[in-house]
Amino acid sequence: MAASDLAALAALFADESRAAFLLALLDGRAWTAGELARHAGVAPSTASEHLGKLVAGGVLTEERQGRHRYVRLADPGVAHLVEDLATRSEPATPAPPHSLRAASAGRAMARGRTCYDHLAGRLGITVTAAMTERGLLRQDTGFALTDRGLEWFAEQGVLLVRKGRRPLARGCLDRTERLPHLAGVAGAALCRHALDSGWCVRIGSERAVKVTPRGETALRGALGIAPAALR
Repeated sequence: MAASDLAALAALFADESRAAFLLALLDGRAWTAGELARHAGVAPSTASEHLGKLVAGGVLTEERQGRHRYVRLADPGVAHLVEDLATRSEPATPAPPHSLRAASAGRAMARGRTCYDHLAGRLGITVTAAMTERGLLRQDTGFALTDRGLEWFAEQGVLLVRKGRRPLARGCLDRTERLPHLAGVAGAALCRHALDSGWCVRIGSERAVKVTPRGETALRGALGIAPAALR
């Protein structure tokens, strides 16, 4: 990559409205231009201009259904970059929440959330730690599933399908816990299974997720996690 290419990529992130779009899209879902405009508090025409730049720069992909235009992060690599930048840009002492609602939302996000397509927050860290303690995951030489870990995924009925160059397992530094949680193909598959099987449900309009009673039972049986650690 030439210096000019790096500067051009950095410039795409160097706008508050575009940054707000990218953080919202970390939930892994497709958003319409109108939804992102309302989220960032900008005019639809302004949002459309910004989204055009992000799509042209390869940061977002778009698809149209009827008169609606949907955009999402281009790939997991972009999501990792956005999350990493968000972690590095946070002040050492975060500003206190400005309302009770903001404080409640912050607690929910810290307890459990999705980081693009894998579990994060205390939920993600707890699951990752339990997998490591049980010998399913190794962190001493980078993140890697063990043979027992591969068997465990098969036992849970979770299919691991590798596409492209995405690693099977990768550590992602958690923005709130400052510890690595499981990402990569395995992290995405586990998150998808947790949502599809009803172990977790999305709450609110942010990326927060909550473990259900069914999920507490399943995670205790599968990984020995005490329900209290998930609340």
